[in-house]
Amino acid sequence: MSDQSGRPARKPFLYVVVCAAGVARDADRLFAAAQDVGWEVGVIATPQGLGFLDTAAVEARTGYPVRSAWRSPGEPRPLPDPDAIAVAPATFNTINKWAAGISDTLALGILCEAYGLGVPTAVLPAVNSSLAAHPAYVESLRRLRGMGVLVSPRTPHTPKSGEAAPFPWEDALELLAPVLSGRST
Repeated sequence: MSDQSGRPARKPFLYVVVCAAGVARDADRLFAAAQDVGWEVGVIATPQGLGFLDTAAVEARTGYPVRSAWRSPGEPRPLPDPDAIAVAPATFNTINKWAAGISDTLALGILCEAYGLGVPTAVLPAVNSSLAAHPAYVESLRRLRGMGVLVSPRTPHTPKSGEAAPFPWEDALELLAPVLSGRST
């Protein structure tokens, strides 16, 4: 496949922002599914989310370094610009900071900039029902939706209720499918 100039077409690039939620250990399901449908994937982890990933395995799968910290001035950018972003799993803390415009980590800086750049973004919250009832969280989701962020329709996990429902990794790709299909026309 080539672009209009005859050069090989670049695959669309998906940033996956991974936060510190227990289900993050299974984030490779999203990376593999995204690659299977035609995305290249780069992973940005929150500082705490980094501990939930096997960075060597993620880097081997994606071909890119897992990012969690700002790069130093003059360092090359390790990832191409994103065509879309999936925040999965997204924690209570990240959702609230992002909606408030707080940019105190690389992940939040990328999410805050994505709005101004018009990068399509989907979010899959991994928030227990007690935290999901908090008015700040409810308002944050309202604000993110108002910014055009695509929010998974699935309900949050319930706290300590035994077997949790499977995490809806596929929602990210379903929400972002128009981005991928728009590139192939």
